[in-house]
Amino acid sequence: MTLIYGVEPRVDHYSCMVDLMGRAGLLSDAYKLIISMPMKPNSGVWGALMGACKKHNNIELGKEAFDNMLALEPLDSRNYLSLSNMYSSAGLRKEASEVRGLMKKRSVIRIPGSSCIEHEKRIHRFVSGDRSHPLEEEISKKLEELVKKVRGSGAWARTEFVLQDVDDEEVREDMINKHSEKLAIAFGLMVSANLRMPLVITKNLRICGDCHEFAKVVSRLEGREIIIRDTKRFHHFSNGSCSCRDYW
Repeated sequence: MTLIYGVEPRVDHYSCMVDLMGRAGLLSDAYKLIISMPMKPNSGVWGALMGACKKHNNIELGKEAFDNMLALEPLDSRNYLSLSNMYSSAGLRKEASEVRGLMKKRSVIRIPGSSCIEHEKRIHRFVSGDRSHPLEEEISKKLEELVKKVRGSGAWARTEFVLQDVDDEEVREDMINKHSEKLAIAFGLMVSANLRMPLVITKNLRICGDCHEFAKVVSRLEGREIIIRDTKRFHHFSNGSCSCRDYW
């Protein structure tokens, strides 16, 4: 960039390189690049490394990335949840619970997850386990129908993404089956008559692994395109796959 194009790399360029290396599984190279940066890495750089560590199950390096993110943004709940999700994905439920306990100890407020979808020029907002919608009964029936189809296709519930400290596996599965994205998808399928129109949903947090897999399977079983915009990127689900190629 510098020698050929005369462009001095900025922190965002380094963040992109860390992301590229992380996608390729070159976590050590990504870390070496970070510590060799001529400027101080920001939370985006460390976040890119942490996301790669979660994907490739490198807990030790992911914890170091978290520590650096925490030093920069100690009250950002997303940093704690990223580490908690990484532990949960690795089956380390005790460690995940300890992270959530640390949040309470430091009075870090977790932003409730919500998903929005537009219908007839009106925004419909859902939160996990929501029962406040006027069509709640119909939505619940539609979601139950979808869950049966999805689980019947072999996509089992990934309860490691349940953030609450609950030991009963059936309760954990019931909780994850009622995430806000799933409620919005059920509502969208229920009210949309035009099968050619994609369902467009916005999410205020990063989509969890179970909801991501759920949307992929629903797009195949129902023959519908689903677009979910979370805090990281647009996810375009079509015919059982996602545009992010399962890396987000």
